[in-house]
Amino acid sequence: MSLSSTFRHWPLFLSMSLALLLTLLPLPNWAVELRPPWVALTLIYWTLAAPERVGVFWAWTMGLLLDVAIGTTLGQHALSLAVMAWIAVSLHRRLRLFPLPQQTLAVGLLLLVERLVSLWVMGVLGQPTPGLPYWLSPLTGLLVWPLSALRRHDPRRGWSGL
Repeated sequence: MSLSSTFRHWPLFLSMSLALLLTLLPLPNWAVELRPPWVALTLIYWTLAAPERVGVFWAWTMGLLLDVAIGTTLGQHALSLAVMAWIAVSLHRRLRLFPLPQQTLAVGLLLLVERLVSLWVMGVLGQPTPGLPYWLSPLTGLLVWPLSALRRHDPRRGWSGL
């Protein structure tokens, strides 16, 4: 990897690192379940902005890092994020053209898919089924997405991906 390509990729590395740090940031007990799924949202953004660079491999790697960092079963987040990223990469051409309200709903569905796969892994491992607060995180992600997408999307130039 040349020096120029390293500098070209720094926004990707920086945003993924920031998403992981935001996920690990300590919060009060009442706010833990309200934390947006930062890693999933960042992966969705990059799969839409640069699907040729960010896809299932990045999702799997970030999922493994997330599993190690928060102490969940190794592979739980890796599988759920990889499935979510595969769907996002498969549909990226359509999702990029959606108006913001439709795109937000599509992102919400991707976040639900990530949660459902993670729930399935917990069920296979015999872990207890989480309660209603488990589903609040995708809802907060749904609220955060428009702010993120509006900030990075210029209708005249398209997506500001690298």
